[in-house]
Amino acid sequence: MENLFGGPEPTLLPERPEAQAAAEAGTDPGKIVRAYPDFSEAWALLAERALQTGDPVAGYAYARTGYHRGLDQLRRSGWRGHGPVPWSHRPNQGFLRALAALARAADEIGETEEHQRCRQFLADSDPSAPAALGLS
Repeated sequence: MENLFGGPEPTLLPERPEAQAAAEAGTDPGKIVRAYPDFSEAWALLAERALQTGDPVAGYAYARTGYHRGLDQLRRSGWRGHGPVPWSHRPNQGFLRALAALARAADEIGETEEHQRCRQFLADSDPSAPAALGLS
């Protein structure tokens, strides 16, 4: 992502090798959350599973938790409320997945404004993220 307008540099969350390895190995996301409660990707996995099984209320709760844990990490990494959060940087994907799951869950429970806000936030973070996450 090339910055042509002099805006903020992309925010890159730190690597989480143990947590990422657990997620990639297919470890139960609930177990990952108990070991790494601030790992957004595990919350996103819980949200995605809840949405796939027809429980949008649980999906919303899991996604919102992952989203907020990710916002905390973004802020600690220098993000000031705007600017790129590239999908291509593996550690950012958990936050972006939680944000996409929150958009889906909000839509399913009738939270139209939040659904639209989350979709826009996702596109503003990285224009390629909505398509990568099936929200295009």
